[in-house]
Amino acid sequence: MLREELDLALNWAAAEGWNPGLDDAVPFYEADPQGFLIGLLDDQPAAMISAVTYGTSFAFMGFYIVRPEYRGRGYGWQIWQAAIARLANRNIGLDGVPDQQDNYRKSGFILAHRNIRYQWSGHPLPPQAPLPGGASLIPLDGAALSSLKRYDRAFFADDRTQFLHSWIVQPHCTAIAVQQGEELLGYGVIRRCRDGAKIGPLFADTPEIAASLFSALCSHSDEPVFLDVPECNTAAMALAERHGMHRVFETARMYTQQAPEISLERTYGITSFELG
Repeated sequence: MLREELDLALNWAAAEGWNPGLDDAVPFYEADPQGFLIGLLDDQPAAMISAVTYGTSFAFMGFYIVRPEYRGRGYGWQIWQAAIARLANRNIGLDGVPDQQDNYRKSGFILAHRNIRYQWSGHPLPPQAPLPGGASLIPLDGAALSSLKRYDRAFFADDRTQFLHSWIVQPHCTAIAVQQGEELLGYGVIRRCRDGAKIGPLFADTPEIAASLFSALCSHSDEPVFLDVPECNTAAMALAERHGMHRVFETARMYTQQAPEISLERTYGITSFELG
C-alpha cells in the first residue's frame, strides 16, 4: 500500500465494526512502510492485509479484509499467501475473531489466549488509586525514550521503537507514565476512535498502578472508553469489571511458533488488535 491507501484500510476496518483510531494511519505506517498489502482487481481495491515486521524475529498480521462483493472467489487466500510469504521464518502473531480460529490453525497458528474488549460508559470517573512512595504520574513524552524502550520491551516480542515514537505523540491522544526516580513503573495511552476512545497499551507493575493510570487516562475522555484485556490476566479482568465495564467483543491471540515470553501478568490493556 501507499501511505494514502492505509486510510482506505482504516475505513474498511471501521465498516467491519473494528473501531480504529482517528489517527492510526501514521503510526501504523511508520511501524513498517512495506507491511501493508493491497490486492487490486481491474485497478480497484479488492482485498487487503497487514504483515508488519518488528526487529529481526517477530511479525504481526491484521487488516485481513476482502470487499463484500468479492468474497468467496479466492482473493482473500491470494493476499493471505502473499503476507505469509513476506513474513517467512518469523514468529507471526494475530488477533483473529473466534469463528476463524480453525482457518488460522490450518495455516499453522496456535491459540495462546483470548483478549476481551471491555466498554466503559465514562461516568462516574473512577477514583484515583494511590501510587508507591516517590512515584508520580507524568506525561509520557517527559520520560526518556530509552526508558520507554526498555520498559516496553518486557511486553512485546521484539523491538518496536519506531512505532512507539509515533504512537505516543499522535493527535487526539494522551500518553501518561508512572515514574519513580529514573524508572518507569507503568504507562498507558488513550486515543480517540471512530466511536469513543481506546486505552492501549496499559502496562503496569502492580494492579494499583494500573488503576491509577486507568483513572488518569479516563479523565481525558467524556465518551465511551474501550480496553482490550488479555483474559489470562485476572487482575486486569478485575480492574475492568470493578469499574463497571462490560464485554463487547473478543479475539483469539494466536502465533505460528511458541508464544513469546512477554509479561502478560502486567498487561492490563494491549496496544491494538491490528499491530499487536
